[in-house]
Amino acid sequence: MASRTNDRRARIEQMRKAEQARERRSRIITISISAVVVAGLVGFGLFALNKESDKKDQEAAAAKAPVTGEKTWDAKKLGRTHVTKAVTYPMKPPVGGDHDQAWMNCNGDVYKEAIPDRNAVHSLEHGAVWVTYNDKAPAGDVTKLGEKVKKTPYSLMSPVKDQSGAIMLSAWGKQVTVDSADDPRVDQFFTKYVQGAQTPEPGAACTNGVAGE
Repeated sequence: MASRTNDRRARIEQMRKAEQARERRSRIITISISAVVVAGLVGFGLFALNKESDKKDQEAAAAKAPVTGEKTWDAKKLGRTHVTKAVTYPMKPPVGGDHDQAWMNCNGDVYKEAIPDRNAVHSLEHGAVWVTYNDKAPAGDVTKLGEKVKKTPYSLMSPVKDQSGAIMLSAWGKQVTVDSADDPRVDQFFTKYVQGAQTPEPGAACTNGVAGE
């Protein structure tokens, strides 16, 4: 009787030890998996942070680098008076000067028809980039540029038939003619001048202005 009791106790003890061993293995597996998951999340987080940091560094570098072929006008000599009469601008499209008291909506607005210069200049004063094109611009480029503008607050786009270049980008006191929608100067110009340092009135509205066609 005592022998059977001892055997039963021994089996129970073996079972208890086996259960403890299984629990230890489960804990080790759980901890290991958790460590791998955490390490993966940390690694992904560091990768994302590094990628975002690289993007910001690239944008900062683009903002400092000169835009090849860019024309610049002295911002201090560009008038900023609100007028109701016609204005003759010395450049086409205009990059600054006296303008209408109402701005063109420039919250990624793409206009299919020509817009008034005086209203567009007011948009530039608020820090917008104005993309313009004439009949020589390829339809594919016009479509690509329109898509970019639609995704970019403080930008607008419209046709200007009598401008010298097929595709031109303007900001307050700044202008460049580019070869195509894929010209790297397009992104550089946007990065540098959308609400850029040249903006006379940073943060001013680009909505609730004049809406064209």
